[in-house]
Amino acid sequence: MGLKTLYGELMKRKKAYLKPSENGLFDSLDRLARIDAMGDPLINLNNIMDWEIFTPVLALLPQAEPKGPGGRPGFHPHFMFKILVLQSVYGLADEQTQFQILDRRSFHRFLDITAADPVPDQNTIREFREKLVRAGLFDALFTAFRERLENKGFITRKGQIVDASFVEVPRQRNRRAENEAIKRGEVPEGWQDDPKRLSHKDVDARWTKKNDVSFYGYKNHINMDEASKLIIRSTVTDASVHDSQALDAVTEPGDGPTFLDAGYAGPACAAVLEAKGIEAHICEKGARNHPLTDQQKRRNRKKSRRRSRVEHGFGFMTVSMKAMFRRTVGMVRNRAGVIFTNLVYNLCRVEQIIRLKTMGRKTPAML
Repeated sequence: MGLKTLYGELMKRKKAYLKPSENGLFDSLDRLARIDAMGDPLINLNNIMDWEIFTPVLALLPQAEPKGPGGRPGFHPHFMFKILVLQSVYGLADEQTQFQILDRRSFHRFLDITAADPVPDQNTIREFREKLVRAGLFDALFTAFRERLENKGFITRKGQIVDASFVEVPRQRNRRAENEAIKRGEVPEGWQDDPKRLSHKDVDARWTKKNDVSFYGYKNHINMDEASKLIIRSTVTDASVHDSQALDAVTEPGDGPTFLDAGYAGPACAAVLEAKGIEAHICEKGARNHPLTDQQKRRNRKKSRRRSRVEHGFGFMTVSMKAMFRRTVGMVRNRAGVIFTNLVYNLCRVEQIIRLKTMGRKTPAML
């Protein structure tokens, strides 16, 4: 075979390789089946979830009056809510959320759309989230799902864990005088005259230090059911608030035996727990010239084996959801985002619980 003939043959093969193949009738279904075989958590979540749980809350969203006849109808709140769930599960920004919905088959199936259906752009996604923030509905969404979990017996109350974790935000580079004004709860001089600058400055976040490491942002304080690792209730503070100061907000009378780390030791926390009739298991803390005895260390290890389950939840939020660093500004938006993170974590966790319980069955249990 001559050189010219060989070159021609190679070019034919290259064109044949680059030519897009025509999709057969069952090719798309076959691709989805291969995705299922590898494990698609989204289809599992869709199979077990009754999304109507959130209908009463989403119905409270204010509806904008149409500006005139005609025009494309708005996207349904349930559809937009599921987009926010996708965004939170995978830690996506608004622009990347739009791109991934356009691109991914598993996202199409989760949202029950086809390649021909319209997809909201990043501004529509952001505006829907802002509507929920302005209406203050994130707490109600979390509560609606928690009540369903309680009714279905997922939350046992046989043992609970209270803990907190930092939620960091972009660090501010301010002058010393500006930081002093922010600590006093004031807006630094000159910022009011520059709305663009002010909109990028977080005057609610605070600095703190733990184990000689500095953190800037907020704290996610949670009360977790020990057996299921589902979050029962939560509150959000700035990072400077000590864990013990949020104990009253995340506990209620009737709570089961509660496990806490040494940060909750002290008479103030003991008084809160005693007033609510909560059986407390707090890790003991050593002091200068008074180290823990061997017996105290053994007791702490026993408590920590149960208390450490809370770290699995924070680990999932950090690694899988990428939710422990946020780019929103201000307490209102960050609090809403953290509460929604806790809700989506519960969604993912209950999917895992049901999947493990029903492994091997053809039809998964419904929530």
